[in-house]
Amino acid sequence: MSTLLNGALSIQRVPAFGPTSRSHQSNCGRSPAIRSRRWRNWSERHRQREALRELADDKHLLDDIGLTREQALYEAAKPFWW
Repeated sequence: MSTLLNGALSIQRVPAFGPTSRSHQSNCGRSPAIRSRRWRNWSERHRQREALRELADDKHLLDDIGLTREQALYEAAKPFWW
C-alpha cells in the first residue's frame, strides 16, 4: 500500500493497485483463455464446414437437415472466422 498525504496531519492509505495504476495494462492483449476459446471455435467451425462440403453431394442427407445443395456449398465456402 502507498501512503498519500492530505495536509499536515492527515494520512490516508491508498491501495497500490488502484484503478489508475492498472491503466497501463489495458492494451496488453486478450487473456490466454479467450484466445484458446477463439481458436477452438475456429477449429470446430472449419471442421463442420468441411463435413458440410462432403455432405453436399448426398441429397438424402441434405434433405434430413433441411438444406439445398447450394445452401450447403454457400455455407461451406465461408471462411472459418465468420
